[in-house]
Order: sequence, then structure tokens, then C-alpha cells
Amino acid sequence: MVELTGIVMSADSLRYLPFVNVGVPSRNEGTTGSERGVFTIIVRMGDTLEFSSIGYRKKKYVIPQNLSSNRYSVIQLMVQDTFYLPATIIRPQLTREQFEQAFKNWHIPDDRYEIARKNTEYQTMRMLAMTMPKDGRESQHYLQSQQAQRNYWAGQQPPMTIFNPFAWVEFLNAWKRGDFKRKK
Repeated sequence: MVELTGIVMSADSLRYLPFVNVGVPSRNEGTTGSERGVFTIIVRMGDTLEFSSIGYRKKKYVIPQNLSSNRYSVIQLMVQDTFYLPATIIRPQLTREQFEQAFKNWHIPDDRYEIARKNTEYQTMRMLAMTMPKDGRESQHYLQSQQAQRNYWAGQQPPMTIFNPFAWVEFLNAWKRGDFKRKK
């Protein structure tokens, strides 16, 4: 194992390049250089390093096989990359009527803020809550509340609801519905 320390610089101006990615693709390992272009990484002899940064061409560097020390330093120069963009087509200006028609029918896709606002509306949240299954916390709370209700009257008879006005209202409604009629 070799401790590799280095600095990454621009080839044309010899200025340090900040936050360059330094990786060993064969092992899916890597690091990022500092804001002054300095990096440190542990590598093996014979490993191939890959340097990459936006606006610069990728560069590969092979660690020598015959190092006499377990420390090694390198200065890596990177060349700026030129990007060619596709051609831009400029069209003549629309008439006022054409512009008004296009403006009225123009569909603007929702941005992230609008999507988040729609997803957190009360009705949407309520619908999602009704369709989602209970999680472990909710199931545990339901089970414990049932146990607490059973244990509240443990060792004695639960009270009769004969003097409960709500029970009388329910009884009278059931009587009116005909729940107590004999079925033939």
C-alpha cells in the first residue's frame, strides 16, 4: 500500500484546481481534492488513477510498480476541455395575435415548489393516510389501548350502561329501525 499525496493544477496557467475527483475505477474508491487542489489517497502499486473535473479532460495516471517507499507524491496537470453546443435557431417575432394565442395556450410544467404544494394539500394527505397501512408504532398503540381498556376493569364486572343517555339514544334508534322485531 502506498500513501499518494498530490496536487492538481491547470496545464495552461499552473493554478491549482479545486475539488478535483481522484478515483481508482478498478476498486470503486476515490477522494476529492481540497479547495487548493491537494489530495491524499491510499493506493496499491500498479493502480490506475483517474482525475476528473468539470471543464477539464479526464486524465489517467498509473502508480509505478517499483517504488522504494510507501509514500509517493505527484503533480497532475489537467487540460481544459472545449465544448461545442448545438446550433441555435432564431425565428422572427410573432404578431401580437399569434403571441396572445401562444401565451394563452402555453403549458408551463410545475416546478418543485408547486409539486410539493400539491402533495401537501389537506385532501391529498387525507387520502394517502386512509390508503396507507398502519405502521408498527400505530399497531402497537392500538394494541396497548385495547389491553389498557381490558385491564381497567380487571377482576370486577364492567359497569352497566343502563343510566348512560347515549346508550338510551342508541336503544331508541334501534327500536325505531325495527332491530328487535321477530323474523319469521
